[in-house]
Amino acid sequence: MRYTFAIGDIHGCIDPLNRMIDRIAAYAPEGTVVFLGDYIDRGPDGKSVLDRIIAGPSDPWRWICLKGNHEDLMVAAYADSDSRDVWIGMGIGGFETEMSYGGRVLPQHLQWAADLPLMHIDRYRIFVHAGVDPAFPLEQQSEHDLLWLRFPPGESSDYWGKHLVHGHTPSLSNPVTTGNRTNIDSGCVFGGKLSCAVFDDDIAGGPIDFIKVSA
Repeated sequence: MRYTFAIGDIHGCIDPLNRMIDRIAAYAPEGTVVFLGDYIDRGPDGKSVLDRIIAGPSDPWRWICLKGNHEDLMVAAYADSDSRDVWIGMGIGGFETEMSYGGRVLPQHLQWAADLPLMHIDRYRIFVHAGVDPAFPLEQQSEHDLLWLRFPPGESSDYWGKHLVHGHTPSLSNPVTTGNRTNIDSGCVFGGKLSCAVFDDDIAGGPIDFIKVSA
């Protein structure tokens, strides 16, 4: 039996991330971990979170890191002054991220964030940061929707025969599965938990389990 583990929004919370990695390692001897983005901002340890994730897993684990809207905002902030004003001055959390670096984000971290993919698809599931629009083919999804879309409560679709896994929309009642969709952003940086959905790679559908660690 092989597993895929999907971890929701971390937002600079390094201690829950480290404990989650340990919990996953205790759950199975190997597997795939999909990080759904928003590693930085709002929380105090954005640099430490990126240091840990960029360092990668030990063998034989595989990590897949997706881009969140906050990584996109950070990259844009270092590309032009207007975007920087938004990232730093609009309560998005950029100030906390820069403080964790002692002033400026490392160029290699900016490049890593810029190069992140927006989606991961396996046999039975679609993993994105925010969501997809079923009105358009999967290959025609917009970057804005993948990074920013929010679902109304209770909404689900067939998602091209796959189960959709996302974060981005925090709630202390998450993780929750609604039809063919699972939201695992349980508001870690807002006093909730860091959550991980566990999937059996050989079984279609939603999670078979959740792992949760307190903030």
